This record gives sequence, C-alpha cells and structure tokens, in this order.
Amino acid sequence: MEELRVAFVPGVTPDKWARVWRERHPRLPLRLLPVEEEAGRGVLDDGTADLLLGRLPIDLEAPAPLHCVRLYDEQPVVVAGREHFVAAADTDAPLDLAELAGEQLVLPHPSGWTPDAEQLPFPPMTVKDAIEVAASGSGVVIVPMSLARLHHRKDVVTRPVDLPPTTVALLWLRDADSPVHQDFVGVVRGRRASSSR
Repeated sequence: MEELRVAFVPGVTPDKWARVWRERHPRLPLRLLPVEEEAGRGVLDDGTADLLLGRLPIDLEAPAPLHCVRLYDEQPVVVAGREHFVAAADTDAPLDLAELAGEQLVLPHPSGWTPDAEQLPFPPMTVKDAIEVAASGSGVVIVPMSLARLHHRKDVVTRPVDLPPTTVALLWLRDADSPVHQDFVGVVRGRRASSSR
C-alpha cells in the first residue's frame, strides 16, 4: 500500500485522526478524500478509498460486505429562518415533532418522518441549498448538527429536534481488511501506539 486513502462525508472532521496517523506512520501517507454522502459507499466499492468515515444507514452487505465501527452519534436539529417560531424554542430541550406538523420539509429526512401538512414538491437539492431555502422562510430542514454548523448562516436558527441521532461510522470492505486498516481503527478509537487490539 503506497498510501492510505480515507474518504469522509460533509460534517465529519478527520483532522485530529489524520494528525495522529501522520505522527505514528510517517512513511505511509494518508490522503483524505471529501465525498458527498450519497457517494460514500461507492468509493469503497470502486476502490477509490480504503476506508470511509460516513453516516449510517449504509448497506453493510451489498454489493460486498463491510466492516463497521460506530464512532459517535450526532444530534439532529431543525434549521429554520430567524423569523420562524422555532427561534423562540428552548435551545437545549429537543423540539417535539408535533410542533413541526404544519411545516414544509424542504429536504426529505432519512428516517422517513414528514410533517402532517401536505408537502410541496421541492426539487432534489443539497443540504447547503436546503438550508438556503429554509432561510427564505419557505420551509424547514432537519439535519445532523455537524451539517448545520458546516453550512451556518446568520439568517437561520437551529434547535434540537426529537428524532433519533445519526451515527457516524468507520467502514471498509471486509475482504480488504489488513493490519493497516486495523491501525487506523486504533487511531479513531484513541488507542495508544503501544497498545494491542
């Protein structure tokens, strides 16, 4: 292996792990590859990346089985324009979904949750575009906190919402498992260089 290629989806920040890797393995370069969330699984399958820092759910069995190490959970937040009623909601307590029942959801939520109100047919868009639409007051969007921070705007507010968290995981092909892969798992799990698995 000439270099270790680690892909990561928006909102995931691998810098700390990359720094530790470079200290421990100065002869094996680490290349970080930003990828869009929907392309995550594909970069493993086509060999573009050796590992992926991605958000679940991801198909762990097809087209080829993957190893999956769950790393941390992300709090879901609702993003709305500054004039929206959610701006008055408590910043710490999760907003009850019933309070969003009459809203337009700009971007479908991965859980399948939708408000009770009849939904407008918004075109497919990126998270960044969806937050821009929410800023205009046309609807709301629910995303992991890290994505809301990544695309932060002064004309929106974010509040925690009562939905299950999103899990960020480290994934790689089972057939490609190697000591190098396991060393990177050790880095993201915070193992010392001298500790054994």
